[in-house]
Amino acid sequence: MKKAKPAIEYVSASNGGPLVPKHVPLTKKGRVEKIFYEHELLRLQEELIKLQEWVRVKGLRVCILFEGRDAAGKGGVIKRITEHLNPRVCYIVALPKPSERERSQWYYQRYVAHLPAAGEIALFDRSWYNRSGVERVMGFCTEEEHAEFMRSTPEFERMLQRSGIILLKYWFSVSDEEQERRFQARLRDTKKHWKLSEMDLKSRELFEEYSKAKDETFAYTDTKHAPWHVVPSDDKRRARLNCIHHLLSQIPYEDVIPNPGKLAPRPKATGYMRPPKDDQTFVPGIY
Repeated sequence: MKKAKPAIEYVSASNGGPLVPKHVPLTKKGRVEKIFYEHELLRLQEELIKLQEWVRVKGLRVCILFEGRDAAGKGGVIKRITEHLNPRVCYIVALPKPSERERSQWYYQRYVAHLPAAGEIALFDRSWYNRSGVERVMGFCTEEEHAEFMRSTPEFERMLQRSGIILLKYWFSVSDEEQERRFQARLRDTKKHWKLSEMDLKSRELFEEYSKAKDETFAYTDTKHAPWHVVPSDDKRRARLNCIHHLLSQIPYEDVIPNPGKLAPRPKATGYMRPPKDDQTFVPGIY
């Protein structure tokens, strides 16, 4: 049975993005209601498709960074952003730990290789800010390397922007209590066990150290030309909607999706005889 769409009244957004609902229905716990969330998510995803086509047609280069603590919700919003988009236009960059060779390179080198070309949107699920986050807290970099990162990053990001890249930075902020709840949920759900890496478990013990690292990162890299946009993420639904709406407000776009027109009639068969189906190997019909 098809769910009925909630009756929603919309008003103009103060930031110039898509229209926003005049009233957001909440659950008893103060979180966004599921039916409303699903309706709004689909509406914003349709806008993302328009943005994607605008980026492709205009040859824009868009780079979006998603940072934050483990279990803060970065992967969830990235999944909803890309759900209906063309992976040839909008792609995810989620790099593993660097190899021995990569560790000997200029620090930003491995990330530069994944920056967008004309008509592309690159979503970084963690980025060069690994150095001021996990590497800093876990001791994977030296004090000198960390200090150089703080000095170099604002200029590196200016270089990207001067080259024409549109750079957006999002930091997902989750409370200690909510992070713990999500870790416990992952332990109970076998489908999510892969999300609990050794680093995730270690970060659980170092909540305060990660707070210090985040504050220090912001002190150096929350600049006027490349500011951090903080997304409170204890309520996942609210965080996803807010982040996507903000993203759409940051890049002026128009609807340039071409009209698909009508399908032409199928050509008439010419009498071609195909090989017998018994010659093919079929997947067993288990279901």
